[in-house]
Amino acid sequence: MIYVSGERLQAHHVRAADFDRRWRGLDPNQVYDYLNRVADEFELLHRQLTTVNTEAERIRQALRQWQSRHADCRPAPHAHPVGERR
Repeated sequence: MIYVSGERLQAHHVRAADFDRRWRGLDPNQVYDYLNRVADEFELLHRQLTTVNTEAERIRQALRQWQSRHADCRPAPHAHPVGERR
């Protein structure tokens, strides 16, 4: 079986996994079909994670820009109502 220590598991690792054959073992076709389904799900989740991270970064940048543009927008000092004296 392919396993690289320290490297994140990727869909191609799942697809390339190879197992020793044993008499009365699991059906290799079922095992590899299942591994392909797992790899497909892995790819989908990776794409979704990339999309979410990209969107989060876009939102962070927009927030920073908004904060920079509105940094000088401070509430006015507390004004006393007309006719009221200090």
